Amino acid sequence: MKVYALVGKSGTGKSYQAQNLCKELNIDGIIDDGLFIYENKVMAGISAKRQSTKVGAVKTALFTKEEHQKDVASAIRKIKPRKILVIGTSDEMVKRIAGRLELPEIYKTIYITDITTESERAIAYKQRHEMGKHVIPAPAFQLKRQFSGYFMSPLLIFKEWSANKGAMAEKSVVRPTYSYMGDYNLSDKVFSDIVECAAESLEGIEDVIRVLMMTTADGGVEITALVGMRYGYNMVEQAKLLQEQAGNQIEAMTAFNVNRFNVEIRSLR
Repeated sequence: MKVYALVGKSGTGKSYQAQNLCKELNIDGIIDDGLFIYENKVMAGISAKRQSTKVGAVKTALFTKEEHQKDVASAIRKIKPRKILVIGTSDEMVKRIAGRLELPEIYKTIYITDITTESERAIAYKQRHEMGKHVIPAPAFQLKRQFSGYFMSPLLIFKEWSANKGAMAEKSVVRPTYSYMGDYNLSDKVFSDIVECAAESLEGIEDVIRVLMMTTADGGVEITALVGMRYGYNMVEQAKLLQEQAGNQIEAMTAFNVNRFNVEIRSLR
């Protein structure tokens, strides 16, 4: 296994440039901010972007917790990537990460200043430090469960488009908790209002009696809607439509992953 390193200051676009670099050098694995990404899929790890403080994020990126370190090291041994790219803010950091994950000695170090222009780094710096946006070199659907409750959006990059062949890489933009001045909370009424609004568009639902919300261990939510139905409509079909429409709206508007959406029919009128 050949180990490459990409080094640059925080907020200079390392994660954004990682996929381009991997394609150029035929690298199939990436170690970035606590995650092991292989062929555009998150295989193991915990993202440093999930931590509530910058100190916690740095510790996660360095794999200081034994369980985290063993999980990622085991995944790398099992998958055996031909080449792997370790991303860090300094030469010392990438060496420490490689050592913690029991990787071979770093074969080559690439510096972000060598592959980007000053204006590109300035744009990346603004995105990070003024807008609180962080890039992860993996598709949004791969990160959805791990980033439930965090503001996240996909960033699609089309490359080498021709009449016969097109290639597309997807990165994800997240806004971690520690990038904000303070924290944010959502009232249970937000979820209730979204469910009631979705129910209004369904002719078979008479009313929403109550909406119960519970946060799960992985940061997602479980919703239970108690509803009254109208006589003459397919109750199962209407309940499924409410699950689909309200669930999609909750995920889109709150950034929480809906792990379960229950509909209890309490009356028929």
